[in-house]
Amino acid sequence: MLARIVCWRSAMEHISDELLLDAYIKATELNLSDEFIKLIEEELKRRSISHSIKQTS
Repeated sequence: MLARIVCWRSAMEHISDELLLDAYIKATELNLSDEFIKLIEEELKRRSISHSIKQTS
């Protein structure tokens, strides 16, 4: 499981901010796993674009 998380985080570095935000919106709309949504939220915060989460809610 840890290897998957490390791999996912590495892959997220190559995703644009816009695509990451779109993934977050879609993941919440589809009620995907809380763990998956949390990973996206953490990356949004790391990029200092977590304020966008509140604007889309």
